[in-house]
Amino acid sequence: MSEKIAVVPGSFDPVTFGHLDIIKRAADVFDIVYVAVLNNSAKNPLFSVEERMALMAEVTKALPNVRIESSSGLLIDYAKEKKAKAIVRGLRAVSDFEYEMQITSMNRFLDETIETFFIMTKNQYSFLSSSIVKEVAKYGSDVNELVPNCVVQALKEKYGFTQ
Repeated sequence: MSEKIAVVPGSFDPVTFGHLDIIKRAADVFDIVYVAVLNNSAKNPLFSVEERMALMAEVTKALPNVRIESSSGLLIDYAKEKKAKAIVRGLRAVSDFEYEMQITSMNRFLDETIETFFIMTKNQYSFLSSSIVKEVAKYGSDVNELVPNCVVQALKEKYGFTQ
């Protein structure tokens, strides 16, 4: 029997508890989960790809079936390269679904053998995004309940709030 392999893509700039929840839930279902830290040239990230990968590796180290890699090409090509049968995406609200449906339709057009699975975020994370975390952290506000401790420290360093 072949392994069930999935890809969880995202910019993860930075990784939040919402992201981590989706990754953990995917890791419970799939044999191998590749977290694809995307290098999106259209975005101006706070953290480099290397920094985002290091933070992701730190927060997923207790998940033995999770692998952290970066990707800058088409997601569907990355999924094929990894022999994944699934792409896992988190949904917070209906507005997420509209965007995700477009991407999913294009991925299906490019390769109909790879399925996309949507996981609804837990209610406590429904408002959470990396952008919100960065905005709050930029002004020195507490983000301890939004991101793992290593991310809190990395944000403090980026914004000059080191102790």
